[in-house]
Amino acid sequence: MSGHQEDTALFHEMINRVLDKEIAPHYEQWEEQSAIPRSVWNTLGQAGMLGIDMPEEYGGAAASFEISQLAISEIARKGFGGLAGGYNIHANIVMPYLLHLGTQAQKQHYLPAMIRGDILSAIAMTEPNAGSDLAAMRTTAQRTEKGYVLNGAKVFITNGLHAELVIVCAKTDPQAGAKGVSLFLVDASLPGFSRGKGIRKIGQHASDTAELFFSDLLVPHDALLGEEGRGFAYLMQELPRERLGVGAQAVGATEGVLALTLDYVQQRHAFGQRVADFQNTRFKLAEAKARLEVAKAYLNQCIGSYLKGEMGPTEAAILKLMLTEMQCDIANECLQLFGGYGYTLEYPVSRFFVDARVQTIYAGTSEIMKEVIARSMLGK
Repeated sequence: MSGHQEDTALFHEMINRVLDKEIAPHYEQWEEQSAIPRSVWNTLGQAGMLGIDMPEEYGGAAASFEISQLAISEIARKGFGGLAGGYNIHANIVMPYLLHLGTQAQKQHYLPAMIRGDILSAIAMTEPNAGSDLAAMRTTAQRTEKGYVLNGAKVFITNGLHAELVIVCAKTDPQAGAKGVSLFLVDASLPGFSRGKGIRKIGQHASDTAELFFSDLLVPHDALLGEEGRGFAYLMQELPRERLGVGAQAVGATEGVLALTLDYVQQRHAFGQRVADFQNTRFKLAEAKARLEVAKAYLNQCIGSYLKGEMGPTEAAILKLMLTEMQCDIANECLQLFGGYGYTLEYPVSRFFVDARVQTIYAGTSEIMKEVIARSMLGK
């Protein structure tokens, strides 16, 4: 076994041990309560689950990027879709933003605490009137002698209720469209920062999702992440990694729901035979397996491209479109094979089904992904 394979096997074992011990016994309760306790992030940090591929100087494990994606995939495979979404934001999106764009002082201040789980993070792009159209955002950040004054609102913010640190996208030049967007590291304890109550969703109940408000919120000049006016370029630069994380969730969740269904159809009988013996069942599951294997191959190809710095927006859009649509389709087909039991909360297949649905919406809708792909073929 090569060193890389050994590392992967060790981390795979560690990740599953942590999930089985710290998450599995409580997850049903968190789903019912529509919240993961804040302390869970400290538990994950202490167990070495956060910042897996972050440098050792900040307290990370300095493992490979592939292993960080494996963690997301494993969380989703076990049916913890809400946790997978929040984990993807904190460990796979906000941490790399800081690592790639932050000053040394910003990195030293935030990353070790984020890796320990002492600081939970979120990223605030979406607004009530600007979803996929980021250039239309209305949140403003006005530069003053004391710092930047933020005003506006964000919605559908994953980790929004618990986050102590939020990367906020705001217009520093409202006249400049996409070129007027900047990113800010916002401490959620500052005056002028407030949260709405948690947003109730049809799935991913354990993931806290909130509306955030900024009212004359003053942040210091050194809260600017990267350069002023380059926020939109940074978002485009980091989107491939975000979409890889969503793809890893899709693959993991599809593996999980397929395993559940294979087990069920071999035990359940109808009309004197196993449900597994009907040709319809066999063909549906064969098609699901084939789509999953192709999806895994493309995910691995994209991870390879990303590591070489060659993964562009088109590949990211193809990955996001095809893998999330596959996840929804297969979750739907698997639920059907459970019959009436699939529609009950007693059977975890129902959670795989509802948790999947948002995957085609957040991080760029399927329609936006198609537009990105079409532009690469036909131009604007």
